[in-house]
Amino acid sequence: MKALGIHLLIELCSCNRQKLDDMGYLERIMAQAAEVAGATVLKTAFQNFNPQGVSGVVVIAESHLTIHTWPEYGYAAIDIFTCGSRVDPWKAAVYLRQELEAVDMQVRDFQRGIPWEITDAVTSHGALEHASCGGANCQ
Repeated sequence: MKALGIHLLIELCSCNRQKLDDMGYLERIMAQAAEVAGATVLKTAFQNFNPQGVSGVVVIAESHLTIHTWPEYGYAAIDIFTCGSRVDPWKAAVYLRQELEAVDMQVRDFQRGIPWEITDAVTSHGALEHASCGGANCQ
């Protein structure tokens, strides 16, 4: 695989329930988490829900961070995807665990990129040749 980025899927459990329902606070710490990781914040968009919960995204030059909260369960699902080698998504994950006072954090770590079977088929313009897919589900 030609690795292009790291994608962390994070489960935070037994968090501070008040913080999980505070949209302004979550927007601030998510942007700060991106900065702690070394990313460049471009834009944020957050929405609170009735009766509770918040969803939000921080768009960074290197990809994104997202959060979805369930205050009634003390749970937050966080997604951190960073491209390149300059940004460390693990720093953001540790920062968010501390800020949300999570008792437990589970992380799935994925390398994202172009499967090695098709890297040779990338044209000089960055487009994949259709014939290179090789799978039955390719269209």
